[in-house]
Amino acid sequence: MNILFFLTPKSDVAFIYESDTLRQTLEKMENRKYSCVPLISEDGRYTGTIAEGDLLWAIRHLNVESISEAEEISIMAVPRRATYKPVRASANIEDLLDCAINQNFVPVVDDQGFFIGIITRKDIMKYGYSELKKLGTPAVFS
Repeated sequence: MNILFFLTPKSDVAFIYESDTLRQTLEKMENRKYSCVPLISEDGRYTGTIAEGDLLWAIRHLNVESISEAEEISIMAVPRRATYKPVRASANIEDLLDCAINQNFVPVVDDQGFFIGIITRKDIMKYGYSELKKLGTPAVFS
């Protein structure tokens, strides 16, 4: 199976650029109700992921007292506790599942490392559930 079947394209994904500020990131995450978003370079390469926890710890450690102060802080000044491992568009389903086990979403990049979208763990699970139902699995899935 081609993993691109599950892809949510970049055009439909909230992401931030390395040049964005802490405030811009907070607002984007609040508006979309996301707990983490991909971080990409100005030329479009995937460089990491920013999570709510990263933002909360940064606000505390940087002593940010107002939203206007957050406008002055580059998102690159925010330490990230973990970077979601991306997969290439040509990856096999096993590589995708290996990443999805530990990540809410899996960033997908092309062969040059350019961000092309994400695959959510939720979409993978919904697909698996629908396939199990087709097989007539036990009543636990009914």
